[in-house]
Amino acid sequence: MPIDVPAALAAEPRRAEIAWGHKDVQLYHLGIGAGTPATDPGELRYTLESRLQVLPSFATVAGAGTAAFGGMGAQGIDVDLAAVLHGGQAVRVHRPLPATGRAEQTSRVAAVYDKGKAAVIVLRTEARDDDGPLWTNDAQIFVRGEGGFGGDRGPSDRLAAPERAPDHTVKRPIREDQALLYRLSGDWNPLHADPAFAGRAGFDRPILHGLCTYGMTLKAVTDTLLDGDASRVTAYRTRFAGVVFPGETLRIRMWADDGRVHVTVTAAERDDAPVLADTLVEHS
Repeated sequence: MPIDVPAALAAEPRRAEIAWGHKDVQLYHLGIGAGTPATDPGELRYTLESRLQVLPSFATVAGAGTAAFGGMGAQGIDVDLAAVLHGGQAVRVHRPLPATGRAEQTSRVAAVYDKGKAAVIVLRTEARDDDGPLWTNDAQIFVRGEGGFGGDRGPSDRLAAPERAPDHTVKRPIREDQALLYRLSGDWNPLHADPAFAGRAGFDRPILHGLCTYGMTLKAVTDTLLDGDASRVTAYRTRFAGVVFPGETLRIRMWADDGRVHVTVTAAERDDAPVLADTLVEHS
């Protein structure tokens, strides 16, 4: 079987030295829609080096975007990448992220779950610098056709939205060139840029990166409910429920609940088709 679960879980973590500077952070923020209006003081916190803060979702691209799939070549993992889907993402930050830094990042398989028709591989990346732990990333990778091996189904991550009207609803337009800008932070998959490649994958045009939507949503929550202060975010998780096309509009609904914000994200122009589900932001 392509996934040798005991071998994957026992494999030594992969280690890499990563580094980033303020230009990497600024480019990431621009890639998730920061900077409009360009002179707005709230936006300058994401774009001007003298005031720069770092959204915790930057951890998914620090080191040229290795956090989501950095463990797919691990011992015991031998799967067809055409059968792989990025199912969900979670990040926990242990302190505010610096705008310039160096860290050691380790990647390992934290769990493998049997969903019947698919396997779910949880790839965990952890980063630490000289001052201690920085972040922990968990990417949930669905591998179609690799389930049914009799393993643990894993925990249920479903998170129902509160049964009341959202406290806030905001819209975030996606520029036609959003994916082209976002991919400069490290995800070079042609699915997000090349119409011919997207067509072979079953789409009539390139789609937006799921992690771009992930970052756009966290920025919207931070700006709407956390006074624009990214350092207040402590953890953020989501499940990727559907695709987004450049040029569309995200409708982001938020429910505030004592240190937690429940979120749903839909594509406004497509009858609110689900985009992100089971989404939770934890904050101080």
